[in-house]
Amino acid sequence: MVRAQPDAQFKILLIGDSGVGKTCIMFRFADNMYTETFTPTIGIDFKIKTVRVRDKTVKLQLWDTAGQEKFYNITRSYYRNADAILLVYDRTEAVTFQNIARWMRNIDENVSHPDDVVRILVGNKSDLQNRLIITSNEGKALADKYKVDFFETSAKSETSPNVNKMFYYLTEKLLDQRANKSSTSIEQSDLTERTASINIGTSTYRQFLGNTCCSTRTNDE
Repeated sequence: MVRAQPDAQFKILLIGDSGVGKTCIMFRFADNMYTETFTPTIGIDFKIKTVRVRDKTVKLQLWDTAGQEKFYNITRSYYRNADAILLVYDRTEAVTFQNIARWMRNIDENVSHPDDVVRILVGNKSDLQNRLIITSNEGKALADKYKVDFFETSAKSETSPNVNKMFYYLTEKLLDQRANKSSTSIEQSDLTERTASINIGTSTYRQFLGNTCCSTRTNDE
């Protein structure tokens, strides 16, 4: 049986320090599962999740990147052509929050078109209430500084809606962005055609005037 092609496909990266829960977020959304055993990602992990949004079938390519610096040269090539990037920090580890600035720079240095990439700041491990260091207000302030969206998540809790909510919100935003680009492209194409038509018309009119002028001089002679 041949599967129908999706209406849209997007590449989404999860980046951030090692141990912040990027893999857990990806598995919670893609497979609705969670494991207590922590194994650092080696290089790149990959999942595909197909969702229905606004009566469209959308395929999401989820790329979980290693947070360790020794894998940086391996993972940075995956930044290229990304449609969206989730910058994840651990709300119980201040250094992971402080390092978001470095991850933001990595995006600017490695993606093909930085301004076109949708970014979301994600404060993970919100279920660890007794160990939280980074407050919601601090996370929101950092998101406002970078002018990006902000979510707090708990990949551990199956009943926590924010992981799914975040990905569906992101998918809708990507669909809107693509629709706006298509609309702009059509408008520019239409403008180009109308400009060409005007130029052709002007050229024809000038040629007509030239022929008339020459014809008149011939008659005078």
